[in-house]
Amino acid sequence: MDRLWPRGLSKEDAKVDLWLKEIAPSDELRKWFAHDPQKWPEFKRRYFEGLENCPEAVAQIKQHANAGQVTHVYAAKDEAHNNAVALNEYLNKRAR
Repeated sequence: MDRLWPRGLSKEDAKVDLWLKEIAPSDELRKWFAHDPQKWPEFKRRYFEGLENCPEAVAQIKQHANAGQVTHVYAAKDEAHNNAVALNEYLNKRAR
């Protein structure tokens, strides 16, 4: 998830049922990371720490995932180093 809606994609076209922007990294963390792959491990550590502080949003996304498909929407160009990838890793680790 992103706090910023992806450019060029309308919410109607995306057919998004729920947008949990509060589960996205803080603006401060996002700006610090700046999609620098060398900062990826530290970004994930900080982001996961932030996710621990919003258990309601994490529970909500897990509930939706258990009920069906969840699509993580993100605005980054880097498909390997973005908050959606990090969020998916976090959720998978917590599912174990």
